Amino acid sequence: MNRWVSIVAAIALGACTAAAQDEGEDARDDGSRIYESEGQITANGQRVRYSVIAGETFMAGDDGEPYASIFSTAYIRQGVDDRENRPVAFIFNGGPGSASLWLHMGVFGPYRVDLPSDALDDGAAPYSIIENEFSIIDQADLVFVDPVGTGWSRPLGEETGDRFWGIREDARVLGAFIRRWLTENRRWNSPKYLLGESYGTTRIAALLNEMQGGWTDVSFNGVGLISTVLDFRYDDTSEGNDVGYIGLMPGFAATAWYHERIDRSAWDGNLEAFLADSRDFAYDTYMPALLRGASLSADEQRAVAAELSRFIGLSENYLMRANLRVTLNRFMRELLRDEGLSVGRLDSRFTGAEADAVSEGPEYDPSAYGIDGGYTAAMLHYFTDTLGVDITEEYSVIDIPTFGGWNRDHGQGEAYINVGPWVATAMRQNSDLEVLVAQGYYDLATPFFAAELMFNQPGFDPDRVTFGYYEAGHMMYIHHPSLEAFVEDVRELMDGE
Repeated sequence: MNRWVSIVAAIALGACTAAAQDEGEDARDDGSRIYESEGQITANGQRVRYSVIAGETFMAGDDGEPYASIFSTAYIRQGVDDRENRPVAFIFNGGPGSASLWLHMGVFGPYRVDLPSDALDDGAAPYSIIENEFSIIDQADLVFVDPVGTGWSRPLGEETGDRFWGIREDARVLGAFIRRWLTENRRWNSPKYLLGESYGTTRIAALLNEMQGGWTDVSFNGVGLISTVLDFRYDDTSEGNDVGYIGLMPGFAATAWYHERIDRSAWDGNLEAFLADSRDFAYDTYMPALLRGASLSADEQRAVAAELSRFIGLSENYLMRANLRVTLNRFMRELLRDEGLSVGRLDSRFTGAEADAVSEGPEYDPSAYGIDGGYTAAMLHYFTDTLGVDITEEYSVIDIPTFGGWNRDHGQGEAYINVGPWVATAMRQNSDLEVLVAQGYYDLATPFFAAELMFNQPGFDPDRVTFGYYEAGHMMYIHHPSLEAFVEDVRELMDGE
């Protein structure tokens, strides 16, 4: 079949100088579709020329039969003679069931969609797609990967999702893809990094377990855990799991601060001081109170409720009726109920209008519908207009059946997913492995304090774990000041600093 070739063209509101390529025969004889192009941008003050390979990789089993097609987009800087010392980063989002468009068009790729920084709805097209001066293409080659069932990645032949949709299953096929990519591109001796967001951080832990075990070892130089969730106990408020309320509480406090539902003057307007006190309250007062449960006297319970109200902005009476335990959905709806609004889960800076004044939870997450239109349109516009990808099959942004059918058995026997020990083991067995934990204060989906509680557990080397905090949510890069700070933290990770 003919090779699918694209010409990098100018895209809306972003100037791109590109070199066209001549058509030729398909480089692969297995029927996989490949789209090659070139481009250049100014990133980190440098003009960078790069090659792009966007397309399918057919993964075959021991019998030689393809069982999965994985779509990836690789950016390789041109004019680099020493590939051994140039880092390569494998990048994916989470879900599970999400394509990699968020990190691709939000922070690391050569172009990004420029949405409102102050948590406003993205509205409708056209969206602003601009050259991304914050891209790390100057520092590292980038491989954006869509796991099976997301984007254009899919099972092949008679395979079903069961082979791919699970903690270990997902890591197995993605690990095989990474090994193949390293071989085909002769990059086994390059510094290697994993960058993942949300469930992508769970995926990183599983990949470390998959790829640093055994003798065909891939030792990574660093991992970027973006909006971290490794031990799911710390934000799960299922009945009987009181530690989930502890993990959420400082995030509730940050949200109440942002929406001015607490007395900021008590901390002289200092958010960091306020959050330090909220952590202390969670450790020293709130957790013991929940553990004491029914043995807590009415007076003691009311004293805790009064202090909790001071931090998270809900009334003392409401907290008493809730037995000091407020689930995420209830908090999202209750904080701004008197204004007819709910707050976001992914980013609690966002608010959404609610038609039902007495509903227990929000209609939907306003921080999800506040950005998804812009990201979807920008990603597909960029693929089709700039990279020349003319695949007509539906591009799956987030595949709900994949999420619903996910096998959460990770072989450790716990009631909750906990892949934190896999990261700790990888650090013990790889003395160069550095870990960046990037957390938004207003992220209620993967709360910052839950990540702290997880890394408080034994087994990690704290000297090689760095926390980055941002006054934003799950996708902290939507907030322009946080985007700049976050990218700087990633650059330091790759510099070994």
